[in-house]
Amino acid sequence: MLGVNIALEAARRHHKVFGVVNRHPLKTKAFTVVEANLLEAGTLQRVLEQTQPDWVIHCAALANIDACEEDEELAFRLNTELPGKLASYVARSGARLIHVSTDAVFDGLDGNYTEEDAPNPINVYARTKLEGERAVADANKQAIIARVNLFGWSLTGKRSLSEFFFYALSQKKHVKGFTDVYFCPLLANDLADLFFKMLARDDLSGLYHVVSSECVTKYQFGVAIAKKFGLNENLIQPTSVQESGLSARRSLNLTLRVDKLARDLGELPPDLSVGIQKYFQLYQQGYAQKLLEMKLES
Repeated sequence: MLGVNIALEAARRHHKVFGVVNRHPLKTKAFTVVEANLLEAGTLQRVLEQTQPDWVIHCAALANIDACEEDEELAFRLNTELPGKLASYVARSGARLIHVSTDAVFDGLDGNYTEEDAPNPINVYARTKLEGERAVADANKQAIIARVNLFGWSLTGKRSLSEFFFYALSQKKHVKGFTDVYFCPLLANDLADLFFKMLARDDLSGLYHVVSSECVTKYQFGVAIAKKFGLNENLIQPTSVQESGLSARRSLNLTLRVDKLARDLGELPPDLSVGIQKYFQLYQQGYAQKLLEMKLES
């Protein structure tokens, strides 16, 4: 979800863009699609030599939390080993790198975390992503490591919490919204914009929290989506994550501070109301349908 939105936003700004895909082939004229399995030996070097990038934004990951619990080896290869290797190759090439990490590296017991707070991952996904951060930092001192939480339109219509609420409520289905899980979701398109600004600054490196400047519960997020699209918010049942039956543990309070980013970039990330308004406008402009039409059967 993040990769395709970044690629489209970069292309709209007239950058020359290469979008690397594996099992999800795309049909688009907006950017050049490169098909590659980055876990195969020699593929990373080949892709970098083929594309000769000035900027690399690494979005590839096993991001399904329960899937990481089921296949810890694959989670390690994708979330830890691959980012470290990529960071090393990019460092040698002289390109700028953003490695995308996650707010889930924290245990969620306190919230309001800064980049100085000690992470404490509570599941395989979070642990392998934290180890990936460290691998990137060790391999490439100039790399930017961005902890994110995002929403947006995707190729399948099923990758984002915002899509979950929108499509379910559009079909008048009852859904649950967690009242005890806090997060700071940033629209993928706004996240792309911030990434471009960060990469354009040669003096930025290291760890940054790149999330919304406004934090809410997942229930509140669902209600906000419903209101913006004129859907029935009463179809959202307030519930606790403990009642959900999810297999992997989830962190409850993933509120992050963005003071460091605001100071170094000179601007605050957009708040949630701004992001949801833009999310609504993108839908009105046919953006969601455009993404769905980009996806080819694999």
